[in-house]
Amino acid sequence: MTALGGAELRSRVDRRPLESTLQFGTGGFLRGFAEYFIQEAVRQGRLKGGVVVVGSTGSGRIGELAAQDGLYTLLVRGKESGRTVDEPELIHVISRALSARDQWPQVLSVARDPNLELVVSNTTEVGIVLDEEDRIDLNPPRSFPGKLTAALFERARAFDFDPLRGLVVLPCELVERNGDTLRDIVLDLASRWGLGRAFASWVAEANTFCNTLVDRIVPGTPGGADALQLEARLGYHDALLTVAEPYRLWAIEGDDAFA
Repeated sequence: MTALGGAELRSRVDRRPLESTLQFGTGGFLRGFAEYFIQEAVRQGRLKGGVVVVGSTGSGRIGELAAQDGLYTLLVRGKESGRTVDEPELIHVISRALSARDQWPQVLSVARDPNLELVVSNTTEVGIVLDEEDRIDLNPPRSFPGKLTAALFERARAFDFDPLRGLVVLPCELVERNGDTLRDIVLDLASRWGLGRAFASWVAEANTFCNTLVDRIVPGTPGGADALQLEARLGYHDALLTVAEPYRLWAIEGDDAFA
């Protein structure tokens, strides 16, 4: 059985040399949810480029994504409008997968990319918390809000605090008013770390931290006989094959600019 990935298969899909989304989190939910929406936005021309995925550690998923050239299969299964759905789709919107622990300078280089537009995250509910012992010089900071603060500071300095270089931040953690909460923690860390009033103003005024609500059942990667049957059907082995239900909801609080 041929493994998924490689230049030959990548050549069949639409390459995205630009990178417009920085994503913190590599788990099954984001693969079955956020990447689905982002790929559709790219297809419709609403986003210009692909996704750089960041894992907090040198996890196996980072290696698997790299081995498969950022490709994986999303299998949508279930009932939709009274009909049975069983549809595989090759997700090809991920351009790179980086380990924050081992490749933090590369993550910061993404923050300096003028094509960057979005930050997406799903670091579990305990991810959006203030770590009072976190530091910007830990390389990387150990908390997700710390990493985001450092990345935003890198971007702000690279563009001389240009208000047009702010980002839209879309946290997917199931926390009430998750965008507001994340913004407040970033501003708290900026103050604790002495990053300056210009940076605090840039964070608050140039960036949009959206409150979101996400809903989709993503069971994850199948195993056993089901996995073997799916591989035979697809004609390749996919270590990151992800199953999701047809229903999906990404509610984003915002003004008309997000319509």
